[in-house]
Amino acid sequence: MKVVPVPVWQDNYAYLIVNEADRTIGVVDPVDPEKVINAAKPYNFPIEYILTTHHHGDHASGNERMKQLFPDLAVYGGDNRIPAMTHPLKDGDTFKTFGHTNSSISYYIEDNKDKVVFTGDTLFIAGCGRLFEGTPEQMHESLNIKLAALDKETKVYVGHEYTKSNIKFALHVDKDNLLLKQKAELYASTSITVPSTIQNELDINPFMRVHLPSLQKFTGQTDPIMVLGALRAMKDKF
Repeated sequence: MKVVPVPVWQDNYAYLIVNEADRTIGVVDPVDPEKVINAAKPYNFPIEYILTTHHHGDHASGNERMKQLFPDLAVYGGDNRIPAMTHPLKDGDTFKTFGHTNSSISYYIEDNKDKVVFTGDTLFIAGCGRLFEGTPEQMHESLNIKLAALDKETKVYVGHEYTKSNIKFALHVDKDNLLLKQKAELYASTSITVPSTIQNELDINPFMRVHLPSLQKFTGQTDPIMVLGALRAMKDKF
């Protein structure tokens, strides 16, 4: 399995999932169909399915055009607001990671030794999504119970290239984090920062470090859910 990031729009990511053994391609959030199709052409494999991380237009609005171009496409999603959805996913079918929206799904794929997760706008590198429909409790469960439980070397592919701004906020709230400072230097010279790993996020992402006394002191909260909520409110205004 090969994952190919496809930068689209201003700061979004779509992805190709290239299965060379089966000679097929899946796509994640193909919001710019033409760009995604062009990225897939060198492989000369059919595009067989779409994985939609949530219903927002900057992730799902390409589904209908893709379905027009490839009528046999399977379109997966977790909410009836997903355009052109053919395969609604239920509890137990997938990895529901609510918080940003109540349609948010993280797709975990394991292929031999490769382990990857596509997190949409739930988990970003050094950050998390805004709480448009969900609650701090839901985001905490998504990040710190569900995603944190994955193998630490699982590669993380996020929905937006927000890394530099997230790092700036993370340094503000977790200023004594030496690993974070090292990663800040690395990311400063990189335009495409995916993939991360679960371990990397546990090391540098303040929203996955809410159990630490330093962040509890910074926010004035002791309950990890309250810490996350306080951090998210700060980030919204940062």
